Amino acid sequence: MRPSFFPLWQQAGKPVPRQAVSVNTGRQSEARMAGQGKLVLATFNAGKVAEFRQLLAALRLELASLADMGSQQPLAEGGHSLADNARQKATAWARRLGQWALGDDTGLEVEALGGAPGIHTARFAGPGATPEANRRRLLEQLAGVRLEDRRAQFVCHLALADPSGTVRAESRGRCRGRIRLEEAGQRGFGYDCLFEIIEYHRTLAELGPAARQLLSHRARALQQLLPRLAELMHSGQWAAAVESPRRK
Repeated sequence: MRPSFFPLWQQAGKPVPRQAVSVNTGRQSEARMAGQGKLVLATFNAGKVAEFRQLLAALRLELASLADMGSQQPLAEGGHSLADNARQKATAWARRLGQWALGDDTGLEVEALGGAPGIHTARFAGPGATPEANRRRLLEQLAGVRLEDRRAQFVCHLALADPSGTVRAESRGRCRGRIRLEEAGQRGFGYDCLFEIIEYHRTLAELGPAARQLLSHRARALQQLLPRLAELMHSGQWAAAVESPRRK
């Protein structure tokens, strides 16, 4: 039986669709018919912005980061789960900017640490911690733990909110692997250079763009979200939601 983290068409033994590399799940033509709109990526994380731009390149959407929109101060994350934080980001920035917004919260869950760092992934080494400091803290916490006992997963929760702040779609993606004994790879960001996809014997930071777009937790979350996003654009709801606040 194939590993469970492979996309469904691979688990079924079917050839991988060519369009799957851009995670458009066959809805690319619908999105193109819907015309162009704007989507704010509710994050200041440059690595996430770059990945979202690659994953959403097939859609006729103008993508803008919070920095692009002139925002400077991130929101405090007060949620008790990844889903809570993703919803808070999406709804708050959608209302503030009067645009559709995509909120993301991602957590690294390490089995040997009882699921930590979890919702504290971005600040594992303390408030304002750098990615380097977070990785050092993770390796310190796992000191003495054998490689085969370092099982972990990345979990990404996405929330899409319209300009009124109403959440219109949500999704979740997972990527399973383990934590390496030392860093490897130059691509990616955050913990990617420590997170190994076991079956590939490579960290996320060692994989090329095509493989990452099939295997990453963020790509898998988007695979689930894109049909709903395309439906909103194709039906005219996307444009109507943007115009509605302007008429008030």
